[in-house]
Amino acid sequence: MSVNFAGCNSVLITGASRGLGLQMVKHLVGISERPKKIICTARNPASAQELQQIARSHPEVYVVPLDVVNDASIEAAVQQVSGIVGPSGVNCLINNAGILIHSDLNSETREGMMKTFESNTVSPLFVTKAFLPLLRAAAAGAVCDEGVMSVNRAAVINISSLLGSVELNRGEFAAMKVYAYRVSKAGLNMVTRCLAVDLQNDGILCTVVHPGWVQTDMGGKQAPLTPEQSISSLLAVVCALSEKDHGQFLDYEGKTLPW
Repeated sequence: MSVNFAGCNSVLITGASRGLGLQMVKHLVGISERPKKIICTARNPASAQELQQIARSHPEVYVVPLDVVNDASIEAAVQQVSGIVGPSGVNCLINNAGILIHSDLNSETREGMMKTFESNTVSPLFVTKAFLPLLRAAAAGAVCDEGVMSVNRAAVINISSLLGSVELNRGEFAAMKVYAYRVSKAGLNMVTRCLAVDLQNDGILCTVVHPGWVQTDMGGKQAPLTPEQSISSLLAVVCALSEKDHGQFLDYEGKTLPW
């Protein structure tokens, strides 16, 4: 599948300074059918040298400071993004920022659980909530038939994980313990389902996507997928999403995953 965001006015990606978020930016600027505005957030933009270099070379790329666990930072980001997109709003919010703490039953801590839950589950919800006025503006301003959903209209894409599947936590899929990460992604999946119910009438598509096991700082060198392989496929899936995918749990190839 090809990646075509030509009909999308703006894409907002959290956690874009490295890993999968940075790869999303690289892929989008490398295609001709890119969004008109690619808004990339980073907790510390000054240290995101590769992202800054991309922005200097591509006027459609904007770098915005955002610490997803800080409400004041979220509100400041909303104000800055609002100035970038204007009345057109935000068409596609990709909640990508997250953390992974390697721990098992013996080493897991209350602090680690709560830190992971705040970053991976609570923050995507509150980032989405803060950007809702801009998402609603995009959805309301789109020229399309009633009931039509897509990233060209308005969408919330939450980056989750196969490890968040309760049903699949058995056999070979149970080998990676990481209690905090698994629980946080299962929670994010439920957040997405709840958003899908609440934002249905607004015409805002809500989908959760598993990017695969990828060779990043988080995934490790032993992962089978390169960032390029994962993101090229994932973005092809995302740009083709429609109302039939609303509230669904998909992988980077578009296959439906069990909750």
